[in-house]
Amino acid sequence: METIEPILAAHPFFQGLSSEHIKEIAQCGARVSYNAGQFLCRTDAEAMTFFLIYQGRVAVEIFSARRGPVVIQTLNHGDVLGWLWFDKPYHWHLDARALDLTRAIALDVKCLMQRCEANRDLGYELMKRYAHSLAVSFRISKLQMMDMYQS
Repeated sequence: METIEPILAAHPFFQGLSSEHIKEIAQCGARVSYNAGQFLCRTDAEAMTFFLIYQGRVAVEIFSARRGPVVIQTLNHGDVLGWLWFDKPYHWHLDARALDLTRAIALDVKCLMQRCEANRDLGYELMKRYAHSLAVSFRISKLQMMDMYQS
């Protein structure tokens, strides 16, 4: 069976990470696929998976009583989904739905957190990537929301 290590190493989120760290992370992951319309996560469900998207598109949505589901961000190849596991209570505050066939690496966050606690260098590397990802995500979401309200 083919390992997920090459996919992790090639994913923009993990580029530059040592092969030792990639091996540790790979032990927490598995390949997953979602067909168009399938949900990767739902609001209020337990957030125990971190996704690295390597094919397809995912709509990140929040529900508005007035407008129904509102897409706040669209994720593509190279994007990540699932930072909510860094802060309790570890529940999703959004829905994420595949827009077309989507392939990802699903990382078990309990396993990942245990590895970060045991290996502080790995934890530090992930936190640097997390901070960068949040900053980029915030800027993108802000632009999409501004566009939505100007329409």
